Amino acid sequence: MTTPERPHPAPEPEDVPVLGGSGPDPERVRRFWSVRRIPAALLAAVVLGGAGLLLYDVAAVRADHSAMSWRRELADDLATRPLDSATTLAVAGAVVLLGVWLLVLASTPGLRAVLPMRRTHPDLRAGLDRDAAALALRDRAMEVSGVQSVKVRVGRAKVAVRAVSHFRPLDDVRADVSTVLTAGVEELGLAHAPALTVRVERPSKKG
Repeated sequence: MTTPERPHPAPEPEDVPVLGGSGPDPERVRRFWSVRRIPAALLAAVVLGGAGLLLYDVAAVRADHSAMSWRRELADDLATRPLDSATTLAVAGAVVLLGVWLLVLASTPGLRAVLPMRRTHPDLRAGLDRDAAALALRDRAMEVSGVQSVKVRVGRAKVAVRAVSHFRPLDDVRADVSTVLTAGVEELGLAHAPALTVRVERPSKKG
């Protein structure tokens, strides 16, 4: 006589760690970096063109041909022009500004229009466009009774809401809009929940 086998208990689902949330020690969620194709392409084109032209001129001189007139004039001008002249200072200032701009592009993430979202898995990253977030919050605010129109601006650290109410007390409308949008901001799933400011006013009188 054989004893029936006991069914194996179903494995319990594993908890998925939530990264970048509002827990006691959330992992820092970084912004998305822009590839900056246009500045990189422009810089590469300028460097490639200048290096190619200079290399061609040097090769021509090595082959017993005369150097290009622009290089001779540039060398003579650099040898005779004083360093404190207005032209020299202007060109130097422009080069410094260009270098600072390139350093800023290289050291900042860019993509300011994309807000990082909370990470539910360490291998996945998601972002939300600011305009899409503003549209979602606007739709939520329009559901509040008494709201005639809403303008929403979503930033990295702040959500500014300006609503127009044509009936109901303004304090009641403001409280309802704040409650609805507080829940709406939380449902967006952003890694860093922005602060919410709500302003409610009456429609302007025409005429």
